[in-house]
Amino acid sequence: MVDNHRAAGSDSQAVHDRAEQLDALGAILPFDRRDQLAALLTDDDVATLKHLAAEGMGENTLRALASDLGYLEAWCRLATGSPLPWPAPESLLLKFVAHHLWDPVKRAEDPAHGMPADVEVGLRAERLLRSPGPHAPGTVQRRLTSWSILTRWRGLSGAFGAPSLKSALRLAVRASNRPRKSKKAVTLDILTKLLEACAGDRLVDARDRTLLLAAFASGGRRRSEVAALRVEDLADEEPVRANPADENSPPLPCLSIRLGRTKTAAADDDEHVLLVGRPVTALKRWLAEAQIKDGPVFRRIDQWGNVDRRALTPQSINLILKARCEQAGLDPALFSAHGLRSGYLTEAANRGIPLPEAMQQSLHKSVTQAASYYNNAERKNGRAARLIV
Repeated sequence: MVDNHRAAGSDSQAVHDRAEQLDALGAILPFDRRDQLAALLTDDDVATLKHLAAEGMGENTLRALASDLGYLEAWCRLATGSPLPWPAPESLLLKFVAHHLWDPVKRAEDPAHGMPADVEVGLRAERLLRSPGPHAPGTVQRRLTSWSILTRWRGLSGAFGAPSLKSALRLAVRASNRPRKSKKAVTLDILTKLLEACAGDRLVDARDRTLLLAAFASGGRRRSEVAALRVEDLADEEPVRANPADENSPPLPCLSIRLGRTKTAAADDDEHVLLVGRPVTALKRWLAEAQIKDGPVFRRIDQWGNVDRRALTPQSINLILKARCEQAGLDPALFSAHGLRSGYLTEAANRGIPLPEAMQQSLHKSVTQAASYYNNAERKNGRAARLIV
C-alpha cells in the first residue's frame, strides 16, 4: 500500500513538473490544455517541444505538433498498453490508420472493425475524441506527418514512407469516403442567416456575431488564426471612403489585423489584413461590452455569461459555426469553419473582384487553389452551362 502511494505521488509530481515546463510555452499552448498535455506527454516529449520552440518553429505549427503528440501518446497507451515508442514500428503505423480510417458500412456489419471500443471510450474520457465516425483523412495524414517530423527531430528514422503504409492510407481514404473540408461555402447569403441566428442581446451572441463577421470579412481567416487573435494585434487606421472613387462617399472605420506568421507565411513574414465598416464596429462593440482590453479577442463564455480570460480553441470556433448553422435551419454536417474561407473567395468571384485583389485579403499563396473558387463561379454565371434552359 505504501509503495502504491509512493508511486501515485511520484506520478503526480512528474505531471506537475511537466506542467511547469510547459508554462515556458505559455504564449503558444492554450492555458486550458497545458495540464492535459502534462498528463499525456513524457519528459522527453516536453523537452522536444521546448527545443522546437527555441529553434523558431512557427507557433501554429508547434501548437499542432503538441496537440498531435498528446493524442498519439494517449492513443498508443490505450491501444498497446505502452508509451509511444521511438521510432514507431511499421505495424504501429498501420494500426493507427486502421483505428482511425475505417469503413462506416463495414462497421455497421462488424462492430470489431475500426477502433476498438475500449480505446474509443478511453479517448473520449480524455476529451480527445469527439467525432462519432472515422477521422477525416486530412487529420490522420497531419498526425502521421507530425509523428514523422518529431521522429526526425529525435535523430531517428521511421517507416513513414513504407509502401504498405501508403497503400493502407490510399485504401482507407477511399473506404472512409469523407470530405476533407466544408462541403458548402459560407457565402454572403449563408452568412446573413448565421448572423440572424445570433441577433440576441447576450454576450455570447455579440461574440459569435463579431467572430463570424471578422473571420469572413478579413479574407476568410483560418479557425486557428481567429483563435490566436489578440487585442495587441489590432490597430486603428485612417477611415476610408465607402466608394473610393467618390469624394463625397461617407467614411468607414478601418482596422488592421496583424496575423504574424500564418500557416503559409515564410518565417520572416508579418502578415496583416484590413477590416472596413460593419465588422470594425462589431469588433469594437464586442471588446467594449466584454471589457476586453488585452489578450485574446475571442474568449470562452460560461453558462452565466461570464467572459473567461482563455481564448476559444480552433475546435470551439468550428463548433460555434455548426451550432449557429443548426439554429439558422441549415444542416451543420454541410458546413465547417473552412466554409468561411472558401465562401469569401466564392463571394469575391461572384462580385467580379479580381483574383489578385481577393488574394491580398485572403492571403492564399496558391493561385491554383484560390482560382478554383473563381472557376466554379464563372461556370455558374457563364453561358456554357445555359445552352438549353
